[in-house]
Amino acid sequence: MTNKDTNKETDKKMEPDEMRFHHVGIATADIPTMQEYLKSIARITHITDTVYDEQQQANLCMVTLSDGTDIELISGPQVEKLVKKRNFLYHTCYEVADIEAKIETLVEKGAILVSEPKEAILFNRKKVAFLMTAMGLIELVES
Repeated sequence: MTNKDTNKETDKKMEPDEMRFHHVGIATADIPTMQEYLKSIARITHITDTVYDEQQQANLCMVTLSDGTDIELISGPQVEKLVKKRNFLYHTCYEVADIEAKIETLVEKGAILVSEPKEAILFNRKKVAFLMTAMGLIELVES
């Protein structure tokens, strides 16, 4: 469970068109090394176990900073090129009430669906989807 799952602000019912910031995804070659780096530069309040998500074909871990910001660490084949180019910011994630409706809206606005909605082990099997948008790669997670 991430900090965002227990935040009182997110307990409020989401509006159908609302997108709430959930986390930022950081590409890394080595999750434990990145965890140690984050511990050396920021106050960390929680680190989840690293899990392998077959649906995403990635190793994943969530790190929560003292201000409640969540950072997802991602390692695996889909981020290897980014890491080699030292382009570590992978995606920004937003929580939405209805993932299918939000995908439809974003596609109408020119987004390209990169990954169809599928369950994500790191988020208690909530559906996630990835889209390339005018603001870069975003992940949607259904509330």
